[in-house]
Order: sequence, then structure tokens, then C-alpha cells
Amino acid sequence: MKSPVVASRQSWCARNRMMLLTVAIVGAYAFFIQWFWGWSSILEEWAHVGVLPIVAALLLLTSTYFLRTWRIYDYFPRETSGRFRALFRVTQVHNLLNIMLPFRTGETSFPVLMRTEFGIPIARGTSALFVMRLLDLHALLAAAGIGFAAASQNRVLAWAIWTVFLLLPVAAFATRKSLLRIATRLLPAKAQEIVAEIENGLPSNAPAFARAWAMTVINWLVKVLVLAWSLRLMGVFPISASFGGALGGELSSVLPVHAPGGVGTYPAGITAGAVAFGASGEASALATLAQASINAHLLIIVSALTGTAISLPFGRRQL
Repeated sequence: MKSPVVASRQSWCARNRMMLLTVAIVGAYAFFIQWFWGWSSILEEWAHVGVLPIVAALLLLTSTYFLRTWRIYDYFPRETSGRFRALFRVTQVHNLLNIMLPFRTGETSFPVLMRTEFGIPIARGTSALFVMRLLDLHALLAAAGIGFAAASQNRVLAWAIWTVFLLLPVAAFATRKSLLRIATRLLPAKAQEIVAEIENGLPSNAPAFARAWAMTVINWLVKVLVLAWSLRLMGVFPISASFGGALGGELSSVLPVHAPGGVGTYPAGITAGAVAFGASGEASALATLAQASINAHLLIIVSALTGTAISLPFGRRQL
């Protein structure tokens, strides 16, 4: 039989496990940065940028987490009604796990947390997450397509292809019932309940879909513009390269290949995107770009930890 002291310690750890996980992640990441680059070089770059721009960038990035929460709140209005704060905590836990765990394994936490906190079936939560991730990826690729279309020699054809791509979510939503009916016919009877849950996980009507799509676009627009601005302040030229770097970093975060914490993959995505959008290939420019990509990645980590810290007092139900 456990002593009261041991039981009390275990209970405290259970209640504060996300805070402990956050502290452990901060410590591990701080050690990694010191070991690989050295905090002196990082802080020197941040001091050059200035406190006010950094604080403004953090506030704007953190604000996108509230918008993401609102998108889910609007997606499940009946189940989450009146519990925005609890939902914000769930989304921040999911976001932190998604950033820190490799190969998108953190995504699995979303349907589990939604079932635990709001009683939403796993299949429905997974379906909703899949749709939202498709919208996320589409928004980022559409944004990247603007740069490529503008730089194309055959702009008429390029913009026509971009327009068709932009409207793909509308076509997919319009034909969703036909696609689900085909899936119901092809799948065995035991799997038809899953198809029904998948349908429940989709936006219920056109206005709901339009709101989800609009909030997705606004969320990524704010995030990419803030990152592009931050990269520009850190010496990434021209502005198109800053924009491409921001897109490349965020694309690396939504694709399946994702290192723990985005270490390596996120800065690599920024570098690849910046080079693709016109960054100089000279040694000095690439060195500046590498340093800026590390600092931008650190900015993303700090914003995620800030959002998690804000959410910790919310919704003290066991997750």
C-alpha cells in the first residue's frame, strides 16, 4: 500500500504533467542550442533585432493559436459550447506534442484529447483533423504558388493553374456526399460506421466550410507574414526570399517528415524556401540565412511554449 506522501507526489505529478513536460522540453532545447550553436550568438542576433519587434512577433504568433482554437470551436459547436478555455488548453497541448514529437506522431493526441475532454468519437475527431490539415497544406501551397506564378514566363497559364488549385477544396466539399457513398459501397458493413463518423467530422454545410476555410487562410496569412517579417529583420534578402523561407519552414512542419521539435527540418525548410524564392547563394548570405533560420525556429518554439503556458490554468480536468 502506498504511503500518503508517495500518493500525494504521484497525484501532483499527474495534475502537473504538462507543466513538467514543458519544463523538460525547454531544458532539453536550451541544452541543444548551447551545444550546437551557443547561446551567445543567438542572443547577439536577437539583441540586434531589438526587444519590441521580438515581442510583437511573439504576440502575433501566439494570437494565431486563439484563431486555431476558434476554428475547432466553430467546427464542434455543440460539444464545445461554453468551453473555449478548455478547448484552448487541448489545442495547445496538441500543438506542443505535435511540434516536439517526430513524424507527426503528436497528431494522434488530438482525437484522444477531444474524446477525453468533450466526448467526441475518435473517428470523428480524426476526420476533422484530417480535413483541417488538408486545408492547412492547401493554404500554404496556394501561397507558395503565388510566387511561382508571378515568376513564370507564361503567366496566363500559371495563374490559370493556380486558380484551379485554389478552388480544389470547394470542389472536394461539393462532391463529398458522392465520394462517401462510393466508399460506403466499397467497404464492408463493419466499416460503414467509420464512414458515418468521417462524414460527421466534415463541416456540416457550406457556411461552416467557408468559415473553416477563411479561418485557415487568415491563420496562415498572419503566421507566414510575421515569420517573413522576422526573417527580413534578421538580414534575409530580398523580401521574396523572406516570404519563401517562412513558407518553407511552415511546410516542413505540416509534412510527414518532421524531426523532434523540428530541429534540423524546420531551419532546412526555411533555407530551401528562401533559396527557391531568390536568396543569394553566396557564402556570407547563406551563413546569414542559416543563422536567421535557427532564430526563426526558436521564435516558433517560444511562441508554442508561451501559448502552452497561457493555457495551463485552463480546464483542469484530467486529460
